Amino acid sequence: MSGVWSLASFPQRIGIDPNDSSDLRLQKSIPTAASLLVFARTRRHLPFLFMQLMLGLLVPFIHTLLLGGLWNSSAVVVWSLASPVGAMFFYPLRQARWWWLAYIVLIATAAALHPYAAHPNNLPDYLILAFFVFNVGSVSSICLLILGFFIDRKNEAYRLLHIEQEKSENLLLNMLPREIAMILKNEDRTIADSFESASILFTDLVGFTPLTAHMAPHEVVHLLNDIFTHFDQLAEKYDVEKIRTMGDNYMAAAGVPRRQPDHARRLACLALDMQAYIDELRARSGLALQFRTGINSGPVIGGVIGRKKFVYDIWGDVVNIASRMETQGVAARIQVTRATCDLIRDDFVCERRGLIDIKGRGIMETWFLVGAKADGGPVESRPDR
Repeated sequence: MSGVWSLASFPQRIGIDPNDSSDLRLQKSIPTAASLLVFARTRRHLPFLFMQLMLGLLVPFIHTLLLGGLWNSSAVVVWSLASPVGAMFFYPLRQARWWWLAYIVLIATAAALHPYAAHPNNLPDYLILAFFVFNVGSVSSICLLILGFFIDRKNEAYRLLHIEQEKSENLLLNMLPREIAMILKNEDRTIADSFESASILFTDLVGFTPLTAHMAPHEVVHLLNDIFTHFDQLAEKYDVEKIRTMGDNYMAAAGVPRRQPDHARRLACLALDMQAYIDELRARSGLALQFRTGINSGPVIGGVIGRKKFVYDIWGDVVNIASRMETQGVAARIQVTRATCDLIRDDFVCERRGLIDIKGRGIMETWFLVGAKADGGPVESRPDR
């Protein structure tokens, strides 16, 4: 059986070089007897292809003349349509149009020669009509099947493209705020905006190195992933932006890139919920988990730097002081500046820490955020978008 199969597939392998591309192998695997020997000798598929298309164009036309014109030949000339259709498979569309034009010229020529070629072919009218229906129906069906195949392939390609587009958009939205992602997709410009008032939060796991010294690497990653995933959910709940994570440090901002008048209040709620979650996780896991958090408010600049591996970032003295609030804070406490305390004191209880020496800024007065006042009310959560 294998020998028979090899013999049957031999014509399809004639003229194929080992270095041919898959597309070129496909084009070379459709030989006909008319030029098979030339093709096998030269392995030049373009002349061979031209000959096949030319035969497909002229043979039905010649049969039309020999059989007595359009009617007596049962419109066999319509089989010449296989030539421009085949050209669309193997040639660029611009070249295939010339084969389509040749087909139209051939049909017009057959019609013009019909009075001169018409002669009886001794076939009854019903048989001529039956062949007419067969020729037109067969060619039409083949064209429709080919068209349906390519429409199906096109729809499948669009479906896969849509899936990949959704994946890329979701990945982009995981990296950047929605507003910034839309600008990057639709515009080619530098993204940089100033914000008159925003709030910045930094939080960091205290004693991370000794805490994880006896943990396996995958356990450390799993722990941080659980914590920061919950922080991400809280950030989405209060409609604030996660800016980045660096090791065991988490940074978030409110009021950028969407301007929010209650930005400080949103971050206060976020910080308190973060601390509550860490307290619950510490009790559940038995690990000595403590986070140190700092918040500051004021004017900042937000934007995207670079063209590769870009991220949305924020800059300014307010950001630096927010980082100092965290690094020079107290474990399991939320330290805030006077600027933030003034914005949230109506809704939250703030405990005065006093004057501390902030690196790079000198003496500053700071407070600890203790909790929400009884009548503070919940902060507005992220709207559906």
